[in-house]
Amino acid sequence: MRQSGKRGNAVTTVLAMLVAAYGLAPIHASGAETKQAKDAADSGGDYSFSLTGYLRGWASFNMDNQPELKAIGEDSAGKLSMLRGSMLLDADARTGPIKWKAIGRLDREHKTSYLNNLEKLRATNGTAGGDSILDNYNQGEIWAEMPIGERTTVKFGKQQLVWGESDFFHAMDLVHGYDLSWRLFFEGENEEWRKPLIMLSTKIRIPEAKGMLAAYVRPGWDRCQDIGNTYDIRGGRWFFQPYRGFDLSQVTDKDCNHKEGDYDDVTYGVRWSGEAFDLNYSLAYLTTFAADPVANSTFRPWKERPTGAVFDLIHPKIDVLGATVSGYSAALDSVLSAEVAYTKDQPYNIGSGAFNPGNLSNPGIGLNGVKLKDTLTTMIRIDKNLNLENILGTSRPSFSSIQIFNTQILNFDKQDDIVRLFAYGNRATEHNTIVTAFTTLNYRNDTINPGLAVGFDVSHGGGFAIPSVSLVLNDKWLAKIEADIFWTGGKHNDRQFSGQASQLFGYFNQSNQLVFRLTRQF
Repeated sequence: MRQSGKRGNAVTTVLAMLVAAYGLAPIHASGAETKQAKDAADSGGDYSFSLTGYLRGWASFNMDNQPELKAIGEDSAGKLSMLRGSMLLDADARTGPIKWKAIGRLDREHKTSYLNNLEKLRATNGTAGGDSILDNYNQGEIWAEMPIGERTTVKFGKQQLVWGESDFFHAMDLVHGYDLSWRLFFEGENEEWRKPLIMLSTKIRIPEAKGMLAAYVRPGWDRCQDIGNTYDIRGGRWFFQPYRGFDLSQVTDKDCNHKEGDYDDVTYGVRWSGEAFDLNYSLAYLTTFAADPVANSTFRPWKERPTGAVFDLIHPKIDVLGATVSGYSAALDSVLSAEVAYTKDQPYNIGSGAFNPGNLSNPGIGLNGVKLKDTLTTMIRIDKNLNLENILGTSRPSFSSIQIFNTQILNFDKQDDIVRLFAYGNRATEHNTIVTAFTTLNYRNDTINPGLAVGFDVSHGGGFAIPSVSLVLNDKWLAKIEADIFWTGGKHNDRQFSGQASQLFGYFNQSNQLVFRLTRQF
């Protein structure tokens, strides 16, 4: 979608989307049925149609002065960083035994003064002239599902398939990539980020074994931009510090035809889920694309020479074997769950240190090639309803959760010189352990819902805290206010291409923000 360069027009557009929603009447299945559907229903057929959706607006404000803009004498604290409008339409239909689904989403952003400053900064570092740093990706779904016999259902089309159990981080939820370019941290609904793919999927219920067999095949008909995670590498508000205002897309291409990660290749997976000994469990295997890209550099090409000026971004194919288990503990009055994923040949960039293009043996920042390392990802979680009614005056018990997430590089050797992320010169460690926790309080019959989510990088220091409050204004209008607060543990980069000790939360240095979200459902 084309972005307006005029502030007034853009603001008007975003606000009009929200204001216009006020006059929309809700559309329910009974009111949206066509005459033909009603006639078919009267004659005993199963024909129906319904349309739901929402209009949503975001506004976020910087809470800190970010260091990058000092180069052009601009501050960022207090400035509007995002003004975004989104419209989603969700259509459901049934024609006899066939269920149809179509989801369309349209996003529009106003280029705030903060984003304008970041684009001005690109001119000072030689990366001006590229695409706007606004995100234009519009995702959607369209599929049909039908039963085959009494036990089997088959679904074909552009769809989402969720096989993971964890929040914040993803162990087995690897079928799809995520669009993280516009809102890297944190949007509560994963379907807002997950990129649908064209697939044939099936579920076969086997009650004799108390389970279900699920499988999918992706024939390779998707677009290049649908593969893997999408990050804001164009230097926008969610590029990792200290690269905001530096457009890496000017020196790189995305290679979706690399022999190790060709998006035309077929990918697939199979999953068994069942019950045994009062436990829910699952076993899964999938061949998919690595979610995070790696750099195929001109200094040390990996199997194919890149076309980008410095490197190409590629998503090599990986094989993943995983399992989940969950069950209720009466002793703890809690639900305990675990998830484990073994990834064969997870790709990593190598070459630590600052960017040094004159040193062909090690140009730094991960541009010294690609190394494949088996990786083990584990998650342990406990969910519990806390009885806080007498202490905090809540309307009901408060759902709370603690999660421990660990990623281990198997057969780890410091001499491998693996870096945590391309474009950074800091070395990866064998273990990376994150602890997260959240709780939600409920007042006035769940119309006022404060919440708090926190996370800690046990391995390297740093973390986040997200205090929030969700408001149910009526049956159509929802509001949410939150603050995204980060700390680095003293491990962050102060300048581009540095070889300092930045780790996960160092990438979010001085990225604290205040976010307002308003939704109109229909």
